[in-house]
Amino acid sequence: MRTLPKTISPILEAIKTRNYTVAVVGLGYVGLPLLMAFHEQKFPVLGIDIDANKIDSIQNGFSYLKHIPDTAIQNLQESDRCRVTTDFSLAKDADALLICVPTPLSRHREPDLSYVEKTVKALSPHMKKGQILILESTTYPGTTEEVVKPICEKISGLKSGKDFYLAYSPEREDPGNLQFETATIPKVVGAEGEEALEIATLLYSEAIQKVVPVSSTRTGEAVKLLENIFRSVNIALVNELKIVFDKMEIDIHEVIEAAKTKPFGYMPFYPGPGLGGHCIPIDPFYLTWKARELGIHTRFIELAGEINTAMPHYVIKRTMEALNSQKKAVNGSRILCIGLAYKPNIGDCRESPAFTIMDLLQAQGAEVEYFDPYIPEVPQTREHKNWHKKKSIIWDKKALSSFDAAIVITHHSSIPYPDLLAVCPLIIDTRNACADYPSKPSQVWKS
Repeated sequence: MRTLPKTISPILEAIKTRNYTVAVVGLGYVGLPLLMAFHEQKFPVLGIDIDANKIDSIQNGFSYLKHIPDTAIQNLQESDRCRVTTDFSLAKDADALLICVPTPLSRHREPDLSYVEKTVKALSPHMKKGQILILESTTYPGTTEEVVKPICEKISGLKSGKDFYLAYSPEREDPGNLQFETATIPKVVGAEGEEALEIATLLYSEAIQKVVPVSSTRTGEAVKLLENIFRSVNIALVNELKIVFDKMEIDIHEVIEAAKTKPFGYMPFYPGPGLGGHCIPIDPFYLTWKARELGIHTRFIELAGEINTAMPHYVIKRTMEALNSQKKAVNGSRILCIGLAYKPNIGDCRESPAFTIMDLLQAQGAEVEYFDPYIPEVPQTREHKNWHKKKSIIWDKKALSSFDAAIVITHHSSIPYPDLLAVCPLIIDTRNACADYPSKPSQVWKS
């Protein structure tokens, strides 16, 4: 093993002895579990967020994320190793600054790095020598070097590789997945220079079971995009096959179940009403945008985007066909959308296709309600402001019987589908959620 440079030996020793404060900036679905993971490994931690409500919630021992229990937040609140704040000047007290803020798309499907830029600008005046700054937000290859580094150096007066260290490590959180947690999901790390990579690798390895170093920040940024592009393209493929097989009167879900018995060369993906969440509908277009700068047309990515974006329209088409079969029109019908979250068993509705489906139904003259046990009231969204503060219906048979049709958009495991089947005349099932329950002829339409 090579001899470590004297300049970072004290840093590595501080990490190993937990004399090293980790600050996580952005305490959402990514940042809060990361803060908890380092705290569990006896690191002093500092949580920073611009949302005072989140800080108040932590300080009072209450979780604002459905999949994180209050007891976990109370462990933070009661600890003398944890501080949370809206004050960015406290970044001077940290040794590592981990940035976990959103990277959405603009209306023109171009990267919106405003959250990253504002965060780095807020941190930079308070940076000190010896700190490491690590970006975790998903972005295009080159962001850490081309955007984050220049802002840091200009405002702080410090130089990367000389005065502070710079790295990138893509988040891989999967809220609601009980098989994995932050500490058990392998962590990819890229950095600017060997010393930065050594510090970042050791730091993460103290809190996460497996760390995978890569050659540069650009490589790390590309890894995350590949992961989500892979999913986007394969979901688009199975969505397209679903439409084809529907015309052939073939059940796509039966096909998938049979195909996945093959023990090699196949991985199952499942159709749905469109993509949602903060990753798959967004991340591929970060690469598309960057590739366009280089004169490259990313045909697979853009075609997948077109197919997945069109799926809510296919759901509406199937809903119209189902209602027509009972001599009803969408116009004037009461329709219940089941599941507002973008995936099962969580309360996150960012980029959820449910909003597009609800918009389309309303535009056709339907009376639209929704039910979601994880989202009792619609939060503020970027593009669907007309639904803000709308409340979920109460789930009971009397209420369910008042609807002409229901569309299963998100298949939360806690939803009692037999109740729905007992009283609702039509169910447009985009998730195959009702397949295991008895139904009347032509009651359930797969979409």
